[in-house]
Amino acid sequence: MDREIIVIGGGVIGLSCAYYLNKVGLPVTVIERGDITSGTSFGNAGYISPSHFVPLASPGIIAKGLRWMLSSSSPFYIKPRIDPALVRWGIAFWRSANEKKMQRNIPHLNNILHLSRELMTDIKNDLGNQFRMAEKGCFMLYKSAGTQSHELDLAREAEKLGIKTRILSRNEIQQMEPEVEVDVLGGVLYSDDCHLHPGDFMATLKDHLRINGVRFLLNTEVKGFECAASSIRAILTDGGRFKCSDVVAAAGSWLPNVLRLLGISILMQPGKGYSITYENVDRNLQYPAILVDDRVAMTPMLNDLRMGGTMEISGINDKVLIKRVQAIFNAAKRYYPNLNLQFPETRRIWSGLRPLSPDGLPYIGKHRKFTNLAIAGGHAMLGLSLAAATGKLIAETLSNQITSIDCSAFAVERY
Repeated sequence: MDREIIVIGGGVIGLSCAYYLNKVGLPVTVIERGDITSGTSFGNAGYISPSHFVPLASPGIIAKGLRWMLSSSSPFYIKPRIDPALVRWGIAFWRSANEKKMQRNIPHLNNILHLSRELMTDIKNDLGNQFRMAEKGCFMLYKSAGTQSHELDLAREAEKLGIKTRILSRNEIQQMEPEVEVDVLGGVLYSDDCHLHPGDFMATLKDHLRINGVRFLLNTEVKGFECAASSIRAILTDGGRFKCSDVVAAAGSWLPNVLRLLGISILMQPGKGYSITYENVDRNLQYPAILVDDRVAMTPMLNDLRMGGTMEISGINDKVLIKRVQAIFNAAKRYYPNLNLQFPETRRIWSGLRPLSPDGLPYIGKHRKFTNLAIAGGHAMLGLSLAAATGKLIAETLSNQITSIDCSAFAVERY
């Protein structure tokens, strides 16, 4: 049969895979359970961040997580429950959160982050900047001496990796933020970082793909697969049967459910995050910032402002824990005391699920069980940061090209 590549998942990873597959001239169909108007790819902080080179699984995260998980308003929360999949993931996460594995993984994460950052500029030039991409860097702001020491150590490590940093005093940061008061001890500016409006980016990318011949099957749920020997021949959905020459599974936090239909198990947990977006803010931030002590992200999007954060591992659900959102809002007011913002109504609070692998690295590549199956998932909080590189690597893999970077650390069967 002629090639017909089906991408399962219409989030930023799935659409980025479709974008690069389409660029090399391959026919692509995207199957998405929703309508690509909401979801994790729309409400996140909008960062493309080479600065985030340390994997989620790192030394000290277990002890810190154990302290935090006692409070439902902390930056990290695991809802107690009997779940064998969570237990397996937790054991693998614990085994990955050590100095040796972190140091082994940092160069690989750094490589893919830099590749993706370069590609995002290319995408902006290709599609036009309807998604408000601003290439001015991102602050890491801190209020405590202990956090300052940790962030300065990270800045020195970043410099060794070729990441540009500037260590700034409170007064220097205040000069760069003339419209708002900034109450911090100091901060680090990561100049290579950039940010954009993720919802606008998704809409721009979707429109571009549709114009260039990518077929979309929206509000369509995958129910099964038709396989022969070691090949997937067709995808069975609630909207019919669709033949395929290749399959890219990029279903975000629903990836384990999709792969289970193929008899494949993958270690992943959904990590819920929240955000609040304020429109037409009178006196706004000039720079995006991570409020490090509280793990909160602040993103100006021209006249709008988004604040978000937390990591809540509570399974797949859309329940909003107001105390967690209140903690985000309170942190923003502590760092920027004169922000003229009010806590929002519940209907204006966004939540989304980030797919977490146990070691903080994504799954990218082919699976040995099926010769025509590729997987792209597990990007955690770095979905937007890694989307472009993931799409290019998947396209190179399915085109039988040498990949732009070494992908061995992202092997889909490493657990």
